[in-house]
Formats: sequence, structure tokens, C-alpha cells
Amino acid sequence: MALKKLFFILLVTFNFNFSFAQNSSKNSDFWSNVRYGGGIGLGFSNSTFNASVSPSAIYQFNDLIAVGTSLNFNYAKFNDDKFLAYGGSILSLFNPIPQLQLSSEFEQLRINRTLYTQTINIEDDYWLPALFVGLGYSTRNVTFGLRYDLLYNDRKSIYGNSLMPFVRVYF
Repeated sequence: MALKKLFFILLVTFNFNFSFAQNSSKNSDFWSNVRYGGGIGLGFSNSTFNASVSPSAIYQFNDLIAVGTSLNFNYAKFNDDKFLAYGGSILSLFNPIPQLQLSSEFEQLRINRTLYTQTINIEDDYWLPALFVGLGYSTRNVTFGLRYDLLYNDRKSIYGNSLMPFVRVYF
């Protein structure tokens, strides 16, 4: 029930800010306030491989508030085990001062895993929600920080821990 209330509050805040931004300046250009960014990752060793891509776009309402969306794709192989995660997220960013960024992000991923053991093969497909709250140091285009997954489930999550570092880049 608390999750529904939090999601409703975030949705109302997004709609209110979007409406306010549209009414405040009818001559402003929407696309001049859109910033693009995202992340890319690649990791490998003798028996593992991991690749991830997550393009993202945010709308910068003003110097304080931005909201946006992201697509996520991750593929990993550990020995014979395979893992695929894809989905998207919505996020909101708040900078009470230019160097401090508070964030919230709701991520929904489809997880497909195939695990091979000596006795049985396991194929697992499920949806995984994550609700992150974060705190970071921002230099406008780059933010370094920590985020915490409020919905973390150690049996299902693709992340090793509920608390994790992040780097955001937007241009």
C-alpha cells in the first residue's frame, strides 16, 4: 500500500511540474530542454562476459527539477549460465543546490535466466521491479553518487546489493 502511495505521489509531481512548465512559457522550445545520456558497460574474464546499454533522456524543467526515462539492456554469461535483462525506467532528479542531486527511479526489468547445474537445468523468466532513491554530487553533466533499492529482493534481484554506486552523464 505504501508503494502505491509513493508511486502516486511521484506521478502527481511529474504531471504538476510538466503542466507548470508548459504554462510558464508558451514560446519555449521543448527540445532545447531535453538532455540525452545514459550508460554503457562491458566486462569479461576467463569464463564470464557482461555487456550493458542504457540510453536515457530527461526533460530539464528548470535548474532544480528534471524528469525522464531510460531503456535498459543487459546480457551476461557465467560459464554455461546465461542471463538477459531488458526493460525501462522513469526517473526524477532534484538539485536543491547545483552540486547536490536527489533522485528517485522506478525500474521494471524482464529477467530471463538459464542456470545449468549437474542435476537439473533451470529456466527462469520474471518481471523485476526496483525503486531507487539516490544522493549524488553533480557537476551539471556528470553526477556521482549512491542509490538504494527500496524493493530489493536478494533472491530475484540482478543487483548484488540494495546499495550501489552510480554515475549519470547527460549532455
